[in-house]
Order: sequence, then structure tokens, then C-alpha cells
Amino acid sequence: MIGKRSLALLAGAAAASLGGAFLLRPEGESQGQIATGTLAFPGLAARLTGAARIEIKRGAQSTTLIRDGESWGIAESQGYPARAERIREMLTGLTELRLMEERSGEPGQWSRLGVEDPLAAGSTAALLRVLNATGGVLAELILGRRRVRTQGNLPESVYVRRPGESRAWLAEGRIGADADPSLWINRDIANLAPARLRRVEIARNGAPPLVLARAGEVDAPLDIITPEDAPVADRVALDEVGRAFDMLTFVEVRPATDSASEAVGEALGETRFHYTDDVTITARPSREGELFWVRLSAAGGEEAQQLQARFQGWAFQLGLWKEKAMIPRVEDLAVT
Repeated sequence: MIGKRSLALLAGAAAASLGGAFLLRPEGESQGQIATGTLAFPGLAARLTGAARIEIKRGAQSTTLIRDGESWGIAESQGYPARAERIREMLTGLTELRLMEERSGEPGQWSRLGVEDPLAAGSTAALLRVLNATGGVLAELILGRRRVRTQGNLPESVYVRRPGESRAWLAEGRIGADADPSLWINRDIANLAPARLRRVEIARNGAPPLVLARAGEVDAPLDIITPEDAPVADRVALDEVGRAFDMLTFVEVRPATDSASEAVGEALGETRFHYTDDVTITARPSREGELFWVRLSAAGGEEAQQLQARFQGWAFQLGLWKEKAMIPRVEDLAVT
């Protein structure tokens, strides 16, 4: 998340968002004199407290980041939270960008610098716009080719141009402005060490109850406790259940509720994973054709509450192979 506190730290002091890009032009530009190293957007840091929308476009691709209170969501991913550290890095890059050398003002040279029309097919340029709540432009820039200097610790440079202007610049700084929405998503769901898992209670629709647990010792393996007449267990299959939330990531995500009637596709049942340190995770998996989805909730102590904040309101698509780890039948865990 990037909230008011983070932006205030970035600015040095909280400030109201006033005006638009015309207030942020480098000092001396109106006289045709811009000193080397002049900030491209003087005063932008203070105005970022009012940032409400960020648009990034390159050709047919686009990413729209929408501020909602203390967080940013990705419009193309139905509002799923964006990676806060990437937004901080991008906005900081804008505030620190410095104009170093004026380059060609001839449109025929734009493609060489990568600052051609960013909406044209095949364009390598990116259009970055930061807007306030009323749609006022806080900053907008066409980002072209990067120039990375390999010797010493010299900073990275990038060719830039303002929309509607012919003049291009070589600017010092780095701005990570990807137009692919998937690159803004944090795909991590949870990372709970397998050794912390103590008990698993599986209630799969149409199958008898299944319970796995560790017998006494901390490092004891998972075993099938219920049913008592279970077949000989496959250790590899049991280990996969144990690693259900070990470095777990998702493929896709969509909004969801906790209601059983809101399951994505065919509901498969429910599984409870009991971990040490007062963490219990409930998984409600479902199948949509060949796609495997799961809705999650967490209960317990502080760690569980942090997980719940991440889980709530979303259904996650996982790899199909995760079905046997999340909601196995007894035959899925038996030696074949």
C-alpha cells in the first residue's frame, strides 16, 4: 500500500494538490533556458498527496492504478491491490527525474529515441499520467529508450518527451512504468513452513471425512488419522498437503464473497489447515472446467489477521495440481 503517510514522507510535508502539469514546468523554461540537472517536475513531491489515479499506456496495453483510501488497486484486475513498492519507486522516480540534455525536436527522430506516439501500434514508448481526484494532471510524460551506463556508479538515463510537444530530452533517473497490468500484481498468497502444519481436516463433497495430523513429536510426519481403516499412505502425496501454503502463488484472481453460493464453478468442499502460532486457514476450493479456484479465510492471532486481510474478498486461481494438496480424497493419498 502507498497511503497518505508514505506520500507525506516522500514529499517531506503534507500539501494540498493544486493545479496541473503547467505549474510543474522547469524553472527558466519560459525563457528558453533550462539548466542541466533541472527537475522535470519541480514541486511534484508535495502534490503527490493528492494523487488519485495513475495511467500507463503503451500501444494496445494499458494499466490503470486507482487509489482507494490508503491503498492502490489495479483497474484491469478488478481492483486487486497493486505492489506498493513498485508504486513508491515509480512516483519517487518522477519527483527525482532531472533534464540533462535537449535532444531532437524533429518528429522523424522520435522513434530513434523511443518517444514516438505511445498509442501507435508497435510503439516502444510509454505514456505515464498522474491525476488528482478531479482529473487534473499532476504529471504526464512520454518515456522512451533507457540508456544504462555500465561504468562506475553513474545513474540510469531515459529519453522523455511531454505529450503535445516536439522537443525531447535525455533525463537522468529511473522510472519503472510498465503498461502490462500483470506486472503490478503481487502474486504471493502465503508462505507457511510445512513443519508448522499440525492438523488438516478435509470435508470434500461426496467423500467421507478425512483428517491428517502429526503424532506428538514436533518433527513427526503427517499421517492419516481418519478414517482408521485408511490404506497405506503415500508419503509424497502427504508431503504435498503439508506444503499447501508453502510459497503459495496464484495464476489469476477475481472478486469473491464467503458465501457458498458464490463459489467459482463447482464447489468441492472445505479444508481446515491448523498451524502453530495460532493460525488456522480455511480453504473452499472449486472447479471451473479445467481451472482450479480457491477462496481462503484465516483466523487466529496477529499473523492470521494479516493473512485474512490479504484473502478477504478474493478467489485465487491455482495450478490444477494443487487440488490434491488443498482438498484430497483418501484415495489421492494412498500408495498406488
